[in-house]
Amino acid sequence: MSIINSNVFLMPCPTSKLMKKLEYLDFTGNLLTDLAMKESMCDGHGTLLKLRSLNVSKNALTSLALMSQLVTNLNQLVSLDLSQNVFSVMPAVCTWPKSLQYLNLSMANLRKITACLPKSLHVLDLSDNDLTMFDIQLPSLKELHISGNKFMSLPPGRWFESLELLLIQRNTLSMFGMSDLKEYKNLQNLEAGYNKFVCSCEFVTFMQRKVGQSIRLSDGPESYMCDSPVAFRGQLVADAHLSIFECHMMVSVSVLCTVAFLAFLICGILCYKLHVVWYVKMTWAWLKAKRNRTVNTNNADICYDAFVSYSERDSEWVEEFLVQELEGTQPPFRLCLHKRDFLPGGWIVDNIINAMEKSRRTLFVLSRHFVSSEWCKYELDFSHFRLFDENNDTAVLILLEPIDKETIPKRFCKLRKFMDSKTYLEWPEDETQRPLFWHNLKIAIKRVD
Repeated sequence: MSIINSNVFLMPCPTSKLMKKLEYLDFTGNLLTDLAMKESMCDGHGTLLKLRSLNVSKNALTSLALMSQLVTNLNQLVSLDLSQNVFSVMPAVCTWPKSLQYLNLSMANLRKITACLPKSLHVLDLSDNDLTMFDIQLPSLKELHISGNKFMSLPPGRWFESLELLLIQRNTLSMFGMSDLKEYKNLQNLEAGYNKFVCSCEFVTFMQRKVGQSIRLSDGPESYMCDSPVAFRGQLVADAHLSIFECHMMVSVSVLCTVAFLAFLICGILCYKLHVVWYVKMTWAWLKAKRNRTVNTNNADICYDAFVSYSERDSEWVEEFLVQELEGTQPPFRLCLHKRDFLPGGWIVDNIINAMEKSRRTLFVLSRHFVSSEWCKYELDFSHFRLFDENNDTAVLILLEPIDKETIPKRFCKLRKFMDSKTYLEWPEDETQRPLFWHNLKIAIKRVD
């Protein structure tokens, strides 16, 4: 008997008792309430005992506990449809007929499921409720319909030993994988489309390669679309192609860091070999020194004929020979010696640059001691930088002893070239050749009147 959408609000108990052989009863879309159902089912006392299918969907029922009591004695009841009523709450415990295999509680405003569900069920429909989790064991269940809820992951497969079909569309699933599906020992068909999938490498790989091997996606690949990342939003999971960097983040980052480290290492080695650090250091020191003072370039500001750069170990030769010879001539040469003319307490960089800029020439007294002297290295550095900065030839080289030009640092390319030029002077051991040496030196550093 089917009485559908007929505004029926009551079937009296005496009428129900007359239907002793009724197997199918459909009251969909009427006005039945809990009290009306209690009257229609004669308080659950032995009426409609042959009933196998009962449908009271789209009515005004509110008590699931009452409904379970009213049908508990219907020992042949197999199918019960209570969908689209307003139950809201599922009681902790319910009594159902052991024959019940199909239960429809879809669109019933349920927020939580309990052990009220009968263990004998083969098909359970909880679609379009507000459920977020499923932790009730139903060992005989073969079909589970939970589409349109708020599940963020697949229910644990260990609760459903016999499950063959799972419908979980229109939830909030972000992804699932082989580890989730392995728990479903008998699952054959899955419908999980229209969720907000995160197209990670694992999920995309699983969907494109492995999901069809043991479980069939009944709703088809067109139902599975990416929600994130933003670049893949709206794209089918089957068409998503992620880069190696996205799929192997840790390996990619490790390789990238290794490559970056090797690049920095190679750059460091090149900078060392090409003396980049030295040039940067000298540039900074030169600019800093120039900012701290006014640069004078007029001849009227020249105080010395030559600034003498030498090692302390060669000071005896400088004082006994060089100073006496040049400052003792007429008119005398004005020499700048760091021991005598540097400003006490001043920064060495300022002293060196000031001395060089106030001198027409820079006179280098080269020896093995000079090459190994850190003090002389500063003066050689800044002299080379001045040659580069001002593009003039102000250096005069004197070799006190034979020295291979290769021992001078390669970064002083211009100074190394001087060793092959006419400004290269070598101190003679033969005293008879010394007058010529002094003559050539005086010419090299002579004043311009």
